[in-house]
Amino acid sequence: MKIGNFNLNKDGTFIIAELSANHNGNLQNALESIKAAHEIGANAVKLQTYTADTLTLDCDKEDFIIKGGTLWDGKKLYDLYKEAYTPWEWHKELFEYARSLGIDIFSTPFDKSAVDFLEQFNPSAYKIASFEITDYELVRYTASKQKPIIISTGIATKKEIEDVINICHEVGNKEIILLKCTSAYPAPLESANLNTIPDMAKTFGVKVGFSDHTLGITAPIAAVALGACVIEKHFILDRSIGGADADFSLDIGEFKAMIQAIRDTEKLLGTPTYNLNEENIKGRQFSRSLYVSRDIKKGEVISQENIKSVRPGHGLHPKYLQEILGKKAKADLGFGDRLCIEDIS
Repeated sequence: MKIGNFNLNKDGTFIIAELSANHNGNLQNALESIKAAHEIGANAVKLQTYTADTLTLDCDKEDFIIKGGTLWDGKKLYDLYKEAYTPWEWHKELFEYARSLGIDIFSTPFDKSAVDFLEQFNPSAYKIASFEITDYELVRYTASKQKPIIISTGIATKKEIEDVINICHEVGNKEIILLKCTSAYPAPLESANLNTIPDMAKTFGVKVGFSDHTLGITAPIAAVALGACVIEKHFILDRSIGGADADFSLDIGEFKAMIQAIRDTEKLLGTPTYNLNEENIKGRQFSRSLYVSRDIKKGEVISQENIKSVRPGHGLHPKYLQEILGKKAKADLGFGDRLCIEDIS
């Protein structure tokens, strides 16, 4: 599967810098964020495409007031989304700028009108947010555009995950990536349950990544080690910019460190093999082998008194020890000589 020019089967981990609200209402911040994400090696920048009116109602009733121990408790949903949204009139400039730099860019649509709006930019993929996974009609409509579809599963039951995969298949879209996600902001480490990543891949038969809301960079590194092929993390130029998501976003230095750690992890993982690499072949000089530990005369019996298994590894393999004991030397052998099979009669 490819997202833009990135091949998930051979190019490593696809790392997404989630811009979200981290422009804090300033177009220049958004542009500089895209440039910084490109410079530190992110593979893509992701936007969110909604308005307060496409997400919720401008209602003061208790149901529409945020609560539950979040960063935004006490704020009205409508006011939060009005503050955090990315103006739609910015999108053309943001898409064009990212593409001029050579970094991929796509977005999360939050309703059908956002999908229709984004289609003009021919995005490389679409993202379904955790809280939208239960909006089956949005999933169906988005998947019908036949772009790779990345689906966060933060609030979903197993049945709902099965449902959205089936919905994608029904409209002919099998380019599905599920993201393990904990929908808390920030998410505590103990709620990450990253061992779910390989289980999701096995259970649902699709590619799996990780959308991370924990603090720091430990969780995405562990996720890659467990098989995540996509990492999505909130990115901000500097947390002093402020904004709805600033507290759980990585700044430039932190995001760069995460990318480097992920690339190092990929090198460490490698591929399953039992072949010896160059370093291990060189290291065999320090293995044990059979050497003459006392001068041996021609015709003398080979015994554990005159040969030993010692380092280095240039002599006969120790597996032959029992086979050669009791046999005779074909020629004189000196202390410290390598024992060779040709020396034994």
